[in-house]
Amino acid sequence: MIDRLITDTIVVTMNAAREVLYHAAVAIDKGRILDVGDSDALIARYPDVKHVISGEGKAVFPGLINTHNHLFQTNLKGMGDDKVLKDWLNDMTYPVGGKLQPEDCYTGALIGCIEGIRSGVTTQLDYMYPHPMDGLDDAVIRAFSELRIRAIFGRGYMDCGAEFGVRNEIMQTPEKIESDVRRLVKQYQGAENGRISIWLAPAITWGTSKECLAMTARLRQEMGLRLTIHTAETMFDRESTIALHGMDDMEILTQYGLLDDETLLVHCVQLTDRDLRMIKYHGAKVSHNPVSNMYLSSGVAPIPKMNMAGIDVSLGTDGAASNNSNDMLEVLKFTSLLHKVTHRDPTIMTADKVLEMATIEGARCIGMEREIGSIEVGKKADLFVFNPERNIKAIPMHNPVSTLVYSSSMDNIETVLVDGAPVLQDGVLTTMDEEIVIQRCRAQADDLAQRAGTAWLKRRPWQSLAY
Repeated sequence: MIDRLITDTIVVTMNAAREVLYHAAVAIDKGRILDVGDSDALIARYPDVKHVISGEGKAVFPGLINTHNHLFQTNLKGMGDDKVLKDWLNDMTYPVGGKLQPEDCYTGALIGCIEGIRSGVTTQLDYMYPHPMDGLDDAVIRAFSELRIRAIFGRGYMDCGAEFGVRNEIMQTPEKIESDVRRLVKQYQGAENGRISIWLAPAITWGTSKECLAMTARLRQEMGLRLTIHTAETMFDRESTIALHGMDDMEILTQYGLLDDETLLVHCVQLTDRDLRMIKYHGAKVSHNPVSNMYLSSGVAPIPKMNMAGIDVSLGTDGAASNNSNDMLEVLKFTSLLHKVTHRDPTIMTADKVLEMATIEGARCIGMEREIGSIEVGKKADLFVFNPERNIKAIPMHNPVSTLVYSSSMDNIETVLVDGAPVLQDGVLTTMDEEIVIQRCRAQADDLAQRAGTAWLKRRPWQSLAY
């Protein structure tokens, strides 16, 4: 007897041939994909099934991979409007970061991850950079565990940068950072049946001293940890990095051996052609966050150039303070439309390419392409069932990929499996009472705004035009 069989459906495999199978089925057992093929054939081959999911009129996709988030920021939606990155950090994000408590991070992670699940996300990478007190990391990982999602916890840090606006209360010494990284790896690496991973995540080059970069390089080599870092999000970033280190991001990362095929660079908006050549040469990966880049008016990352160069590019929501949601379906659509209009070329970013970036290419960016990112025999059963009839926006569904990217809503995500087990089933969260989480987060977010002195941002003056 096998665990699950999804029958009579469209399967968007994202395999090497990019096959889309009609009247197909997916057999799942012991957390992995056992078989994919003709529905009638699989029904006959597997007569004993614990749970059958009817896929009639629906489509099955690999789970989406969100390669950049700051889940604590779920508490801050709508409080950072109409600011460039530097002001957004100084006026809201840093003050809140200095007042974070474990309960803030726990509830923020719960809401953010639930929103992700409801938009088809099975893998989250959380980049947790402010650490005013101990216990914040454990609170986020607790949320991952309780929701049973696949997650990467990026242990973020800063140890300098006061001259650029970084607050002392969110800085830590290299010694403190190293001690906590070692603890997290020992306690959580590979936990929850391998669903939890720990990465290094120095926040920014202009907030990381040479001593801290050297510590990062040493830990990577000793412990085999992957790395993610914000890179060239704005010209302010580039200028600040040069002011601190006397060189730009790519040069300083290369000097410390931190630019390689296990490095995930985030944003990469203000890159030179030389930067692109260095990324390609060293095999580094990129996380593209178009909604955040638009919200903060940071610019448009040269993603089509990266695609043409063969650089692996994934997609991220970024934190909800610079996106106002954790909805990956929005990211899919905005990714395509942003590059189409920027380049005035409707073919430069297709729906097919966007889905690749959110699935199999995203898996390559986190080093998990052999386990997730496509619906293939032997891979982990991380996938979702898309039902166009759950929201009229997706009707009619002529092409499942186009519908997902351009015409979908969270309502259409009917069932989500991680390791073959449902975390969302028929539109209902299976791991906890969602309404309790919602009420808990509302209260916690209000309390955090009061503690941080940012409650005034909730009732800012009406402003139709800025001068």
